[in-house]
Amino acid sequence: MSSPTQIPSQSHDDDDEVLKLIIAHQEKAARLPPVEEVKTILNHSTRGVLSTFSQDLLANPKCSLLVAKDTEDRTDLIITLLGDAVIVPENERDVVRTTYMARHPDAVWVDFDDFMFLRIEPKVVRYVYGVATDLFQSGEFTNNEFREAKVDQIYQFSKPISVDFAYMLDVDSLGFNAKAGYKDKNFKLRIAFPRRAEERKDVKTLIIEMLQAAKSRGN
Repeated sequence: MSSPTQIPSQSHDDDDEVLKLIIAHQEKAARLPPVEEVKTILNHSTRGVLSTFSQDLLANPKCSLLVAKDTEDRTDLIITLLGDAVIVPENERDVVRTTYMARHPDAVWVDFDDFMFLRIEPKVVRYVYGVATDLFQSGEFTNNEFREAKVDQIYQFSKPISVDFAYMLDVDSLGFNAKAGYKDKNFKLRIAFPRRAEERKDVKTLIIEMLQAAKSRGN
């Protein structure tokens, strides 16, 4: 007796089709230049993993710092900064302390006698995105390329916003990243603005325009 033939379910076909549409969308969506996106994420990050203990850096300053954009999603942007750690000069300490305290307001340890500020002077900055997915990207930048790159001025206004079954994760001058759920699966989508946002109020204007355009197409 011949064994019954298994016919792939329509649901599986639908899932594959949705994934193909998402990949095609992501490949075309406008994004910041990689070096600009990397510098922006590093500028706004407050946590990272250092390759060595701070006291060892005084003997050997070579180190690397790993920063993940989303620590719960290893397919998102992961940045590795390689360089030398140097002690922040005394004449720059007050400025660095102010910036540090703005990010870590409860950091009482900054005034301990044995506390010191170190700064990593990058030699190479590497990034990887979309690990184990069809959207995989990777690359690296020299110290000069990284230093000359600009920090996106819209990204600072990013806040996760819940919209039904989707979340707006962050926003920059060219668009925003969203996390959406579909049939018990999560996807990250890049949504591009129709034009660049030059200042904060432009973001609201552009989103309203996009909602109105989507509504008109739906009607």
